[in-house]
Amino acid sequence: MEYRQLGKTDLRVSKIALGTMTWGEQNTESEAHEQLDMAWDLGINLVDAAEMYPVPPRPETQGQTERFLGTWLKKRGLRDKIVLATKVTGPGESFHYLRNGPRLSREHILSAVDDNLQRLQTDYIDLYQLHWPERHTNFFGQLGYQHQESPDAISIEETLSACNELVKSGKVRHIGISNESPWGMHEYLRLSDQLELTRIQSIQNPYNLLNRSFEVGLAEMSIRENLGLLAYSPLAFGVLSGKYLDGQRPAKGRLTLYERFKRYTSERAESTTRAYVAIAKRHGLDPAQMALAFVNDRPFVTANIIGATTLEQLKSNIESADIVLSTEVLGDIEAIHLQQPNPCP
Repeated sequence: MEYRQLGKTDLRVSKIALGTMTWGEQNTESEAHEQLDMAWDLGINLVDAAEMYPVPPRPETQGQTERFLGTWLKKRGLRDKIVLATKVTGPGESFHYLRNGPRLSREHILSAVDDNLQRLQTDYIDLYQLHWPERHTNFFGQLGYQHQESPDAISIEETLSACNELVKSGKVRHIGISNESPWGMHEYLRLSDQLELTRIQSIQNPYNLLNRSFEVGLAEMSIRENLGLLAYSPLAFGVLSGKYLDGQRPAKGRLTLYERFKRYTSERAESTTRAYVAIAKRHGLDPAQMALAFVNDRPFVTANIIGATTLEQLKSNIESADIVLSTEVLGDIEAIHLQQPNPCP
């Protein structure tokens, strides 16, 4: 397993990270522990969670993912070996059960982190991420920015100042952003420099063969500012494995079980997926591993966050770390991308 520097920190993280959002919904606690054991044995040291997980979010299950991770950390005694990443929830009406509606205010952030720590059974978090912005902007795969004023939004300065308090207190080592735009990244960097506050060290946004919007405005900033991408949804909710083509709906597949995950299921997305799967088969590659290998080695990616519901899936996904795509494969991928650069608006 290759390890890469996280931003400008002294932390080195595995280029494959373990995503956890199925734990407590599609996976039991024992299954979560089995995934963690396998991931650790295969070289993964970066584990990514969130206070709102599992997904789909429900008040009955909120926090279960962190609890499962916490019991594993206590059982295995590996806390100092694991780079532990989690998130504080941004605003959203559907999250009324979290602090009567979560915000990225000082009060909410300071309250949330104590709950994170309790569930995780630790006294510090290596990377604390802001799950999505306060303001209206185009996140969660939305393309085509349409400006809306957000007069009641908590300022980035207040959010960053609260995070600075967490770092000074020792509860958090480093902070990151998630589902952010180029302007948002720039504003966090500007304020940290101007006000001498803690610096963001990562950005966690979607990135996969069906959604390469990160390349448009954020890739250059990530490289030049040494603020790498923690790529999520690298398989587009499993679509890029090809298992949903031609109307297939595997019994335990996420798209089969949950209506909310339809971002990558349009007719255009399916036809583009079919083309990528054909490339993999033509070159003797597993479609899922090819899609992951593409993400793994983009120059702006620090880590690729993979998730799985079975150990078989997990092992195959982790093994993508050893695959180097040939120039011919990359050329074929780029040809499809040029024909259909944004199949999932």
